[in-house]
Amino acid sequence: MGLGRVYKTRSETVTALDSVDLKIREGELFGVLGPNGAGKTTLIKILVTLLLPTSGTARVDGFDVVTEYRRLRPRISIVSGGENAGYGILKVREQLWMFSQFYGMPSGPARARIDELLERLGLADVANRQISGLSSGMRQKMNLVRGLMTDPRVLFLDEPTVALDVGAARDLRQEVGRWMEEDPTRTVILTTHYMQEADDLCDRIAIVNKGRIVIEGTPHSLKAEVQRDVVVDLQLEPGTPLLDRLREVEGVGAASVREEDGIDRFSLLLVDDGVLTNVISTVERSGRRVAGLAKRQPTLEDAFVKLVGRSMSEEEAN
Repeated sequence: MGLGRVYKTRSETVTALDSVDLKIREGELFGVLGPNGAGKTTLIKILVTLLLPTSGTARVDGFDVVTEYRRLRPRISIVSGGENAGYGILKVREQLWMFSQFYGMPSGPARARIDELLERLGLADVANRQISGLSSGMRQKMNLVRGLMTDPRVLFLDEPTVALDVGAARDLRQEVGRWMEEDPTRTVILTTHYMQEADDLCDRIAIVNKGRIVIEGTPHSLKAEVQRDVVVDLQLEPGTPLLDRLREVEGVGAASVREEDGIDRFSLLLVDDGVLTNVISTVERSGRRVAGLAKRQPTLEDAFVKLVGRSMSEEEAN
């Protein structure tokens, strides 16, 4: 409760976490969603006892992360995206067995558990291949095997699908889902900046920005924050910058833009349909040409833009 973390250098003080309060239920897949630099990884490092908080307290599976870390560590596990833990000269099975010994697992059960998980994640055929020869997707699947083989009570996934292709990311998500279904008391805490991943997987989500919890709730309840708005996708051919001018149009609650295939794709939250007339007038006065226009249902990205005022990519750039 009231969790905080401050980093100090000679020239500045940076608040990475500011009075964070969260209560995560047993058996829940809880998402921490926010841009890079929002404080997600700092939060996870504190919860897995790798970093001390500057202020406040935290308990995981009933244990204080500072005073009871020795009792907590055997009950948790963490898998991070882009992780390169271990030794590239080792083979997959050798690497996993080595980690099982670090965890204090009896050798026989450890080998059986490793083989079971390698089979489930489609890695049985590369069990005797050197890690240096694995693709990034295979390497991350191997990291998930390492994270699961001790049967943790709480599994932390820190950006687990970053830089993975669609197939590898899907396989990881499916295995996590299957692992949770086997025991309804298992808990997963996922950090991500992928909106669709959070929407698809999480029971509840906390949106984090600049070290603070902006809002917390189910994906449905977060999207309901913008249900009363008219959500419009406006596609414009390249031209003069227009985002700030559109944000100034009366009745535009929030706006964001991304470039895709040479087209500027604006997402606008309008208080009602009537605002669209003024939006189009602003576009025409700028000399920009409309390539497409459509209304759609709100997404988590829309909720983020409304609550924060800017898109995820703008926050990361800032």
